[in-house]
Amino acid sequence: MSDRFIEGNPLEEVGGYARAAREGSRIAVSGTTANLTPDEVLDTYAQTAQALGRAVQAVQQLGGGVDGVLRTRVYLAPGADWQGAARAHGEVFAGQRPANTMLFVSGLVGDDGVLVEVELDAEASA
Repeated sequence: MSDRFIEGNPLEEVGGYARAAREGSRIAVSGTTANLTPDEVLDTYAQTAQALGRAVQAVQQLGGGVDGVLRTRVYLAPGADWQGAARAHGEVFAGQRPANTMLFVSGLVGDDGVLVEVELDAEASA
């Protein structure tokens, strides 16, 4: 099975990518941020929880589940609170504890105020 999940974000069209792609049982989710409105200010914890929620939903759209997530990557912008990001990650994945990389980067592409971007890889049931 080869499939793509297109969320409908205009950047997907411009950048030529899908929110998530599935090949066989493997699912890869593109870098995902929180959906911030222009006047909205969310802390690192809230942004991480929302971004992970969007990423897990993409996995579900392609036939996977949170229990199939094998690896996550959490990219933090300058000024982000790594402990808040870690707490949100721990709450989402408390049951299965995927492999994880969390690191600070010099900045993230997107709207001002974006503190967190996540990626994940998952396995779906055949």
